[in-house]
Amino acid sequence: MLPDPCPLRQAQSVALPLAPDEYTRDELKRFGLTLLQPKQGYRFTLDPLLLCDFAGAGNEKTIADLGTGCGVMALILARQALYAQVTAFEQDQQAVGLAQENARLNGLDGRVGVQHRDILQVRQSLPVSSCDLVVSNPPYRKQGRGRLNPHPGRLAARHETSAGLADFLAAAKYLVKPAGRICMVYHTSRLPEFMAVAEHQKMAVTRLRMVHGLPDAEAKVFLVELAKGRRQVSTQVLPPLVVRLSVDRYTDEIQQMLSGYSNVQL
Repeated sequence: MLPDPCPLRQAQSVALPLAPDEYTRDELKRFGLTLLQPKQGYRFTLDPLLLCDFAGAGNEKTIADLGTGCGVMALILARQALYAQVTAFEQDQQAVGLAQENARLNGLDGRVGVQHRDILQVRQSLPVSSCDLVVSNPPYRKQGRGRLNPHPGRLAARHETSAGLADFLAAAKYLVKPAGRICMVYHTSRLPEFMAVAEHQKMAVTRLRMVHGLPDAEAKVFLVELAKGRRQVSTQVLPPLVVRLSVDRYTDEIQQMLSGYSNVQL
C-alpha cells in the first residue's frame, strides 16, 4: 500500500491561552460539536458556516483549512468527511491553542492537526498537490484600509497582515490536487481583484454564489469554488443565497444550516 500523500501533521501542542472565565463554550449541535471561544477577541461569524455548507465535504481523505481561527471549519469538515485527515493552519498563537483544545474536546485530535504557521509557510508542513479539498475564509480588508481593530486576533481575522489575497490563493493552489477543489468566502468589493488574481495564477472558477443579507440588499460576500490548472471551464453561477427574509426572520435554507447552533455572530 502506498503511503498517505497528505499525512496528518501534528504540531507542537500550545497551552490553552485563556483562563476559564475568559472563554465561552458554544454548541454546534447539528455536528455534535462544542467550541471554546474567547469572550474578548475574534469569534466566528456566519461566513465559515456558509462556506462549509457550500464546500459540501463528504468523500475527501485529505483537507486543509487556511486560517482556522478557533478551528470551527476544520472540525465541521471532519464531521462531514468522516475519513478525512484535516490540517488547519493558523498564525495567531492564542487561536492555535483554542483550536487544538477544541479538537481534543470533541475527540477529533486524531484527525484534525492544527499548525501554528503563517499561510506563507504551508510548504513546510505538507507536500505539493496533497489535499482533496482546501478551504479558506481569508481576511477581507487590505492592509492599512478601513478602521483597524486594536485586538490582535480580530485585526488578523479582518485585515491582511503578513499574507494577502494572492498568498492565500497561491497556498491553496500549492496544496490542492489537480482533481481537487478550493472553496473560499470573500467580500464582493474585491470580486474583480479575486478573479484577476485567480486567472493570473491559472486557476479556474467552477462555482460561484452571491450571498445577500436581505432579498433586496446588495450581496456583501460571495462563495467560490476553484480548480487549478484549468483556464477554460464553464462557471456554474448558483442562485443567490439570502440570509434573512426580514430583519428578524431567517430564510428556510439558513435556518436549516443554523439548526442547533448557539451564539453565532451574524
